Amino acid sequence: MTRILFFEPRIAGNTGNTIRLAAGTGAELHIVNPLFDFEDAKLRRAGLDYHDLAVVHLHDSFDAALAALLPARVFAFTAHATRTYTDVAYEPSDVLLFGPEPTGLPREVLEHDAVTDSLRIPMLPGPRSMNLANCAAIASYEAWRQQGFAGAQ
Repeated sequence: MTRILFFEPRIAGNTGNTIRLAAGTGAELHIVNPLFDFEDAKLRRAGLDYHDLAVVHLHDSFDAALAALLPARVFAFTAHATRTYTDVAYEPSDVLLFGPEPTGLPREVLEHDAVTDSLRIPMLPGPRSMNLANCAAIASYEAWRQQGFAGAQ
C-alpha cells in the first residue's frame, strides 16, 4: 500500500480529490499541518462521500509525520529533480511526498535526511508545475501498477 504525504497543502479541493484517490486505490494519505479547515465545504465536495473509505492521518509537523511513517523510503516530488517517477522500482511501504500548491517543497524538506530521492513528473516547458492531486494520482498509480494493482478487482 503506497503512502502519500502532503506537506502543508493549501487548496482544499486538491486534498479532497486525493482522499477520493486514496479510497479508490487503498493508498494512505498523510497530511502535515493543513492550512485550511479540514471540514471545508470544498474538501467535502471534492472527496464526496469517500472520507469514510479512505485512510487519512493528520500530523502536526513534518517530524511527526516521519515518526509515523519511518522506516520507509521517502520520495520527494519536485519539478527540479533530474530523475523521473518512472525511474523507481516502488515498494509497498514507500512514501510519496508532495509540497504545497503554490511553492512546492521547501529546501529544508527536500534536503531532509529522511528523503531518499527527489523525483519529477515530466511536462512540457513553460508551466511551472502541475496540479497537486493530479501529480499524486500519476505517481501513486505507477507505484500501484508496479505492485500488480494489489487488492484491485
